[in-house]
Amino acid sequence: MSSSDIFIGETIGTAILILLGGGVCAAVTLKASKARNAGWLAITFGWGFAVLTAVYTSAPLSGAHLNPAVTVALAIKDNDWSNVPTYFAGQLLGAMIGAALVWVAYYGQFQAHLTDKEIVGGPGAQATAAKAVEAQEKGAGPVLGIFSTGPEIRNAVQNLLTEIIGTIVLVLAVLTQGLNDSGKGLGTLGALVTALVVVSIGLSLGGPTGYAINPARDLGPRIVHALLPLPNKGGSDWGYAWIPVVGPLIGGAIAAGIYNVAFA
Repeated sequence: MSSSDIFIGETIGTAILILLGGGVCAAVTLKASKARNAGWLAITFGWGFAVLTAVYTSAPLSGAHLNPAVTVALAIKDNDWSNVPTYFAGQLLGAMIGAALVWVAYYGQFQAHLTDKEIVGGPGAQATAAKAVEAQEKGAGPVLGIFSTGPEIRNAVQNLLTEIIGTIVLVLAVLTQGLNDSGKGLGTLGALVTALVVVSIGLSLGGPTGYAINPARDLGPRIVHALLPLPNKGGSDWGYAWIPVVGPLIGGAIAAGIYNVAFA
């Protein structure tokens, strides 16, 4: 496959992944959304179906990595790093496009949510402003969870290990089913298996950190959150942002090592 195919495929696929995955987070979170408070099951299955749709859409062009951790693992497995920068660029751009499209699709809900005094502060403009400042100081604004992940208990070591463990499970599942090896493994059925693995990770390991397990999925939307003109949006929690980038990359590398030792 050509570099242009890889870049276009990863951009389109990752944009779909974030549009649908971030979309379910917006649906569950935002005021005036019909799905508000639908809960964790809706989020985990929404992300699983997002993976399924994105993989089937982009696989013919790029092999549907959609995740720098998967790209790194495959580069280690095959000892071929030539296309890694192209994959990374498409994944980050696609993630940013997908996050921006979530904002467009839910524009009215974002405005209603972030100007509701019950959400951003008590009665009066002073309380609203104080709430926004408080959110900024804490590092995470009231809608940041629609765009990127964050921990329930802020412990860098635990949070990093949680992301590493979840990514190892994901990448081992991808590598062992032969999803990206033409003519081997499960082929296109692997997209469904991967989607179900993502649901399983969300249900079992998503509680501590929100299971980024994908650096582009977290970093691209976090950048968009920082740039968007959202009222009272608070901070983008850059102090935490390195964990959902570094953790999945480490997890992907470890998974590739396990694969090369145990399965290759």
